[in-house]
This record gives sequence, C-alpha cells and structure tokens, in this order.
Amino acid sequence: MKTTDSTPLSGTQYTLAHGPYTASIASVGATLRYLRHDDRDLVVPYDAEEIRPSFRGAVLVPWPNRVVDGKYSFDGKSHQLALTEPQRSHAIHGLLGWVDWTLVEQSPASVRLAASVIPQKGYPFRLEVEVLYTLGGDGLTTTIAAANPGPSAAPYGASAHPYLVAGEGLVDDWTLQVPASSVLQVTEDRLIPTDLTDVASSHFDFRNPRLIGDTFVDHAYTGIHYDDGAATVAVHAADGRGAAITFDQTCRWVQIHTADKPDQAVSRLGLAAEPMTCPPDAFNSGTDLIVLEPGETHSVGWRIHAL
Repeated sequence: MKTTDSTPLSGTQYTLAHGPYTASIASVGATLRYLRHDDRDLVVPYDAEEIRPSFRGAVLVPWPNRVVDGKYSFDGKSHQLALTEPQRSHAIHGLLGWVDWTLVEQSPASVRLAASVIPQKGYPFRLEVEVLYTLGGDGLTTTIAAANPGPSAAPYGASAHPYLVAGEGLVDDWTLQVPASSVLQVTEDRLIPTDLTDVASSHFDFRNPRLIGDTFVDHAYTGIHYDDGAATVAVHAADGRGAAITFDQTCRWVQIHTADKPDQAVSRLGLAAEPMTCPPDAFNSGTDLIVLEPGETHSVGWRIHAL
C-alpha cells in the first residue's frame, strides 16, 4: 500500500514567537532553522522543504567539531568512529545531527526535544539528550542537557552550529568582536589542531571590534573574557544593527568560521559562532573533555539575540 508522508524534508516544524522574535526549530538534528527579530534574519535560514545544508543550526553532541581520523582511546580502549567528514578523513560534529528528535513539550514560545545516543561502533555509550529552545524578550536561549544512564563513564562535549547574520551583505562587510586572547592553530589541509597561540598581532585578533574583510577564519578561540560571568561574540552591519551569541563559563571555547565555500553563491553568507564545552579533537587531547559518569548529567546553554 502506498502512503504519502507530508513531513518536510527537514523534519517536523516547531514555530516559536515572543514579542519581536520568531523562530522555527526543525526536528532533524533539533535544528534552529531560522531566527528573526522584526522579520530580520539573525541566523542564516533554510527552507523547511530543504535538506539542511551541512550542520547549519544543528545540535552537536556527544562531541563538537572533529575527532581526527575518527580514532581515540578512552578508559584504556581504542575506538574507531565512522568518518563523516570523508574529504578530511575525520568524524565530525557528533552523532545526533541527522537524527529525528522527539517532541517532549511545547508552548507558544518554547519547545523541548529529546533523542538518544545509541551505543554503537566507535561510541559504545548510551546518552539521553534533551534540548530546550526558549524565546524571550532577550532572544532565543538554547539549553542542552545530557544524562548517562549506562553502566560506564562516557566522553562528552556539546555545541551547536548557528551562522550569525548581522544584516545586508556578506561576512566581509561586517564588524566582528570575539573576546578571546588565544586561538588554536590548525593544519591548512585537514584542520588538525596544532598549537595554541596568542591572538595579539595576528589576523585572528578580534578582541576590539573590526571589519572582517577578506579574512578567513575556521578556528577555535579560548582565553575568553567573561564579563559578569558571560561572554558575547557579536557581528555588526554598517547600519549599526547586528546579531550576537552570549554564553557562560561552561563554554571555555568558541569556534569562529567565516563560512567560506567553493560555491561563491553560498559562500560567506553568515558567521559560524559555536560556543563549545571543549576544543576540536578533545577525545584525543583530553582538553576540557567532560567525562559523564553513570547517572551523571550535564547542562550547557547560550543565547542568540539582536543588536
């Protein structure tokens, strides 16, 4: 018997509204599909009937960024993850980016979705994960909560992948501020982390707001300055308006990417600003890696807002 599925390609849609803010969350990847303030895009959107471009707006667990070669050791055992970034031969952005998350609860201004990380080859650990999106007068707050119900400890990290939009034009036309003093250098071809360096006197220094221009960035920053416990990465357009993401000290890293693509029609449309609990390849370096013991939970969050 033939049946018709009317669900959009990006999954079930959950529309939120509060004051001047509106947002849509797609169930595939628990993805932020759009966020608007007075009908102005604050993140790069995509259509509900479109397969999500890459990881745009997705939740990234149980690791953000890359595990080099998909290989790591944990608790004395070696693991090999599937290579989900085949052009660079890495495992990228966790295991739930293409899972269809389940609705837990919804209100006019919020939605809570849930998904499970199933024990599998390369990651033999079970996690129960929920993401809560809440719109308020101060923007969209995202909270990711993970619990380890399994019998053994599990390595863990979390982030998300929004692309901020300041206004008209491309990334080149916007002013950027990143309150961080150190940047993790990577190899040019495979973006493998190498050395942590000071941003001073380099093109990675955005501690004071400045025009992005043709600068290429796809790097993780740390040494973050938190003002009253919070840090903000902000982009402004020439007219003074902009967008920002604010996070607390549970995220000691933030990945910044100017979204350069081979296809110029879709290149540098927004600035990826990804608060992360750990740096790239933390499963190998152990830097700021979270180890979730049996029965433990972890929560992290951030807020995207208009400027």
